[in-house]
Amino acid sequence: MRVLMISKAYVVGIYQRKLELMAQQRGVDLTLVVPPSWKDRSGELRLERAYLDGYTMRVEPIRFNGSYHLHYYPTLPQILRDVQPDIIHIDEEPYNFCTWHILWWAQRIVPKAKTVFFSWQNIARQYPFPFSTGEAWTLRHVNAAIMGTQSAADVWCAKGYRGKFKVIPQFGIDPDAFKPTDRVPNPEPVVGYIGRLVPEKGVDLLLRALAKLHKQWRLYLVGQGPERESLERLATDLGIRERVWFAGQRPSTQMATMYPQLDVLVIPSRTRPTWKEQFGRVIVEAMACGVPVIGSDSAAIPDVIGQAGLVFPEDDVDLLTEALDRLLSSPTVRADLAARGRRHVLENYTQSRIATLTVDMYRELL
Repeated sequence: MRVLMISKAYVVGIYQRKLELMAQQRGVDLTLVVPPSWKDRSGELRLERAYLDGYTMRVEPIRFNGSYHLHYYPTLPQILRDVQPDIIHIDEEPYNFCTWHILWWAQRIVPKAKTVFFSWQNIARQYPFPFSTGEAWTLRHVNAAIMGTQSAADVWCAKGYRGKFKVIPQFGIDPDAFKPTDRVPNPEPVVGYIGRLVPEKGVDLLLRALAKLHKQWRLYLVGQGPERESLERLATDLGIRERVWFAGQRPSTQMATMYPQLDVLVIPSRTRPTWKEQFGRVIVEAMACGVPVIGSDSAAIPDVIGQAGLVFPEDDVDLLTEALDRLLSSPTVRADLAARGRRHVLENYTQSRIATLTVDMYRELL
């Protein structure tokens, strides 16, 4: 079974472990098409080559890099002729031009290939022409879909998709890389946030909540984005700047060593008209490392956390402060949530499980 995966997401090195595990499945000949970099509001993320065994990685040029809706791969026709895939896994939303571009060429060059798209879309957005037309065309012509969450499946079924689909997260964790480690307790408990510094991620709420705590703590902010300067000013205005470390962007391959430095991870995301939290990869990474998690109730966060962490109503600074106070005051509660979190991730969110479920779906299409 020749599988062609086309995905800008795999510029992130830690994600590539899933491809190695997929390639280990019986009869799978896997080729990945990935751009040399991808740009977003946080900056440019260059390709990390981390897990490369067992499959072919083709680094191909991308047009309109950074344009989520308009980017595409100009060398696609030659790629299809070279690979002659049985399965084409389009790791893109169905309303993106990249998806239509791949489907259109696939129908002409490898018409017998089965096609699959992936979606995190958990808001029933109505796109203008030509994206609405392309979306409808994709839903009619694709063979199957993988939905990252049940809420994404609900959106596409409501929008008229009647084809085959499975609910499978896009990525999981490698439990051998993300695991608890022995460490000396921090003299001041360390609260962490890992992600983009943008308004919808709610980092300002975290700063305000910590400023209300009457106990020792330090905050590590790992990530970059357009909100950094305003967050630094806010920390100064709140009188907590010396307790906040802006660590900047870190390679994904270093993250497994970052989590054990934390006592608590906070995901304070807030819903916006055009966005709500789709999964929260850092949640499962932190849990796998034995770090207790506090998350808002934005979209997928409560489902991912399950009963293994604390959830507060989004944008509620007082209840976030209470949750922080509870965890920072009790090593026993932190230890209990750490154990539950690790167990929850091993049962539901390993790369091995996700790789197997994905390949099983491919086989069902042939």
